[in-house]
Amino acid sequence: MTPPALLPSWHPGRTRDAVVAFLAAAEALPVEARVAAFDNDGTLWCEKPTYVQFDFFEDTLRRRAESNPALLERPELAAVLNLDMAAIGELGMERVALALVELFAGIEPEVFTAAARDFMARVRHRTLGVPAPGTRYQPMLELLDELRRRDFTIYLVSGGGTEFLRAVSADLYGVPPECVVGTQVRYELIRRPDGRPVLLRTGGVIGGANEGEAKVTNIQSQLGRRPILAAGNSAGDREMLEWALAGDRPGLALLLHHDDREREFAYESVSGTLKEQEPITSVADRLGWTVISMARDWSRVFPA
Repeated sequence: MTPPALLPSWHPGRTRDAVVAFLAAAEALPVEARVAAFDNDGTLWCEKPTYVQFDFFEDTLRRRAESNPALLERPELAAVLNLDMAAIGELGMERVALALVELFAGIEPEVFTAAARDFMARVRHRTLGVPAPGTRYQPMLELLDELRRRDFTIYLVSGGGTEFLRAVSADLYGVPPECVVGTQVRYELIRRPDGRPVLLRTGGVIGGANEGEAKVTNIQSQLGRRPILAAGNSAGDREMLEWALAGDRPGLALLLHHDDREREFAYESVSGTLKEQEPITSVADRLGWTVISMARDWSRVFPA
């Protein structure tokens, strides 16, 4: 049987050469050193015009507001339901996100997981019109497959909610939920009148958003293994990419640049929670990262 072509959706060139060279070098490393960390939104699937997890919360809010219009008295929730991005920007994404987390306070984690999977089974992208899984990036799926062939452990390290991504990570990327690191909701353990312990979501989070330095510290505290490959698309991924190159083994820092208006969107990626002093593409050029041009380096963007 003929082996599958290596990274078939990547155009020949410097970017593909850098990825292929890293894959070859990694084969000489002990398996325990083969660890890769990927941001999710804007790195593995489309994040425009809104994050998929934002769409999940907006869908829940819309249905809840039909029976409880008082929810819209909160400016954060009104801005979400009206898709008022200017108001969301003024309020701050972190404040809005916390208000949305409260929508699921008081439920068991299994109920949340079921709701997330139900949403993913029926949602379609706002402008592309395809099911949400169809907005995954085919070239990145190919890279994940090549890493698995080389016995890499793959982490998903997202600024979004841990539990939402854990609910879908295996189906979307073949990554088990225990390899997901994200912004963590706080849980409360209570006992029913019969003495049975029950775990419930609260409306709070542990620490802040999983962006910037938090991505590195949370990888270490929750997973305990340092990646030698890191991939991201915004300033929220900077420290994670730097960390992948700071060790004494061959490393690769991949930054996805969204410059393909025809097939996806063209924009400069920014963090939702961090202040930026320099465009992340300028940082990448200065620090010697491998920048993926969606327009030039990929022959296709989405799965067929």
